[in-house]
Amino acid sequence: MNYHLLVYLVYLPVTVLLTVWVARTLFKNGRLFLIDIFHGNEQLADSVNKLLLTGFYLINIGYATLTLRSAEAITSYQQSVETLSIKVGTIILILGGMHFFNLYVFYKLRHRAQEYARAYHS
Repeated sequence: MNYHLLVYLVYLPVTVLLTVWVARTLFKNGRLFLIDIFHGNEQLADSVNKLLLTGFYLINIGYATLTLRSAEAITSYQQSVETLSIKVGTIILILGGMHFFNLYVFYKLRHRAQEYARAYHS
């Protein structure tokens, strides 16, 4: 049996599904932050949100495909599971990092927009 093929067949769908799930969550919930940041301009907020979504997909799916290759020999189901756990775990950590990075960026943008609004309306 080709255990590398087994790893690939599990790794790619799991990675893509995780990426899509996190991206959709960020897209759906990030919209309100962006609308606030852009002072109610829903069209601009939606446009920026779609650009962020596209970038998120490109970065995460690109990284997942780059890390698809396994350098070491996989000669058993146990090694297949261990290799998958490292690969999927790494992707989950990266998705979590990207999620918190996006939250931080949204927070900073919102904070800056609120400061600007206070200074402008004072």
